[in-house]
Formats: sequence, C-alpha cells, structure tokens
Amino acid sequence: MSFPRVLFLTLIAKPLARILTGADVVGREHLPAKGPAIVVANHKSHVDTFLLLAIFPARTLRYVRPAAAADYFLKGRLMSWFSRNVIGIVPVERDKVGRDHDVLGPTRAALAEGAIIVVFPEGTRGAASDQMGRLKSGVARLAADIPEAPVVPVWIAGAGRVLPKGSGVPVPLNCSVNIGPALKWSGDRHAFMDEIRAALEKLSAEAPPLRWS
Repeated sequence: MSFPRVLFLTLIAKPLARILTGADVVGREHLPAKGPAIVVANHKSHVDTFLLLAIFPARTLRYVRPAAAADYFLKGRLMSWFSRNVIGIVPVERDKVGRDHDVLGPTRAALAEGAIIVVFPEGTRGAASDQMGRLKSGVARLAADIPEAPVVPVWIAGAGRVLPKGSGVPVPLNCSVNIGPALKWSGDRHAFMDEIRAALEKLSAEAPPLRWS
C-alpha cells in the first residue's frame, strides 16, 4: 500500500467516517484478515466505500480494494490518480459489458494477488431508502473463478441519508454496518446469488436501529 494511501485512510478517511456516520458496527469479527476474499455490500452512497475502508483494522487495509466504475472514478487526471493511488480502486469498465472484453479481468487479477475486493452487486447507487435493488451476477462469476475466496456479506444502513445520490454535501447522521459470516462458493451461480441476497436481507432485518432518526 502506497504511503499517500496509508496517510489518507488512517488520518483522514477513518476519522471523517466516524464523525459523519457515528457508525454502529456489528459482526466485525467476520471481516477477512487477508485475501483473497470478497466483501459484498448494498450500495446507496459514496459514503459506503469510505465506511467499509474505515471499519478494517490498519494492518488489513493494504489488502482492501473497492471495485469501482472506471467511467466515474477515472474521469480526469486528478480523480484518476486519487482513485487508483489513495482509494485503491480496481477499475470496472461497465460501459464495455457485453462486448468482447473481460470486464472482471482486473478484479480477478487482484483477487489472485491476495486482495480483499469490495463489491457492490447492485452495480450503482440506489435511492436513499435502504431497499435493495437487483443484484448482478458478477460476484458469482468471481467466486466461481476463485472458489477459495470467502464472500462476506455486509449490510450498510443509513448511508443514503448522509450523502444521497446526486448530493455533494454530506450530512452527519448515524449509520450502521452489519457484517455476516462468510459464504463459500456453492457451485451454482443462480443458487449462490440467491444465497447472497438472502444473507443481505437477513443482515438488513437484524441491523441495529439507527440513532438520530
């Protein structure tokens, strides 16, 4: 992990995430300590990424890399540098889906190198409500290709209120992060996606009530 990334995540991102969200974290013991591993979470806000980076211990952060849309996070030289070198994204070229292009290639390569990949299978940020959208099957393809990688489900509640889609100014409000036991590749993509969705729905139902509602 580069020195700028160490400084940003430990001295800025972690404290800022705590100030903005006051996040209640449940099930922290289920977080992977090393890769290859996949963290799969619901997605309502850009705050989600910083929240997930903030809950990992400093010694593990060097492995953690969010899979993120290249068309958004690689816009412009400064944004591209920050996204790659500070946030540590693995770029996903979603505009090339359906073409003769391995969209998941960089993510698969990062897993093979021992990364902990953060994946938002809804594909994009949803509405501010905590209702989950349709899940895309890319995470099942990754699990099939690297079956030794555990898939850890995470439910984030409240981030859509802190920084809703389309908003540029965050509002300090309480969030919660509920982490479930790891899932193992089952051998069937459709069944595995159903298993992931069921795990996320269970975590949503068990999430602690939000303070400052």
